[in-house]
Amino acid sequence: MSDPEFWQNQERAKDISQTVNDLKEEQEKWRKINKDMGDLDEMAKIAAQDESFSAELEKKFLEFSKLVANEELKNFLSDKYDSSNALLSIYSGAGGTEAQDWAEMLLRMYLRYAEKRGFVAKVLHIHEGQEAGIKNATVEVRGPYAYGHLKGEGGVHRLVRLSPFNANNLRHTSFALVEVLPEFEKPPEIKIDPADLRIDTYRSSGPGGQYVNKTESAVRITHEPTGIVVACQSERSQGSNKEQAMRMLYSKLYQRQLQAQKSQQGEIRSDQKTGQGTAEWGSQIRSYVLHPYKMVKDHRTEVESRQPNNVLDGELDEFIEAEIKSL
Repeated sequence: MSDPEFWQNQERAKDISQTVNDLKEEQEKWRKINKDMGDLDEMAKIAAQDESFSAELEKKFLEFSKLVANEELKNFLSDKYDSSNALLSIYSGAGGTEAQDWAEMLLRMYLRYAEKRGFVAKVLHIHEGQEAGIKNATVEVRGPYAYGHLKGEGGVHRLVRLSPFNANNLRHTSFALVEVLPEFEKPPEIKIDPADLRIDTYRSSGPGGQYVNKTESAVRITHEPTGIVVACQSERSQGSNKEQAMRMLYSKLYQRQLQAQKSQQGEIRSDQKTGQGTAEWGSQIRSYVLHPYKMVKDHRTEVESRQPNNVLDGELDEFIEAEIKSL
């Protein structure tokens, strides 16, 4: 990085700088673990002589245990792209305006989760609903093992609540589909013929606000052989939007190829078919019930929470860790 020519290639320099920062954070984390182990040893000796020190020792030990557990989880994140950044897309499903509102609630939940985990999340594309909520959105989540943490979130999410859009306040069930892909620059396994691409540029529209800059021009790319469509409207130029959209396309094509291979080999679980099927009854991986009782339940791991408001505010660690360990 000290080479004067290092910054001539901005994209390469950015990637290497990010790698260096990640390694420095990892190194600092293990230094802290080693230091905390020594501190705990000294505190235990003091507590053996002075029982009033036991409460402080217990508090320190719980903090240390959580730090170690986070590192231990990485033992389960050994797949090829688990350490990659993630592209998380949300699509409203059966339920009309209710489902679009539910999709926006999920978008907020994952943005809050990313913030709590120390990831950097950026909304790349969003398509608002006509009355409320969103029809779909794509978020880039950057950070060490972002994809590894989020990959198990792919599937259908079901919400049961009293409808805020119904004059009679009736109970309503909504569905949304979550798709999670690793982010690639250009995987060698995927070849794209430029002649197969239809590229449209347009000015972003919608109410604007908290997620994306609505004044910037956007890019939509259609891969005609597969019908896959990707779009980006978050960057400051059409060129940057196109680059980001191409990364999204590579990710979708790679995932499509990988799932086809696994399906042929019989290695893929039905709930791991990310982005396949429809968001409707009978296919949900997790249910969020706000009425007549309060509970969030993951139907794969049987993990439950009686505090759905906390879960919807991004407290997903219990669900995500259980799914990681079950894969």
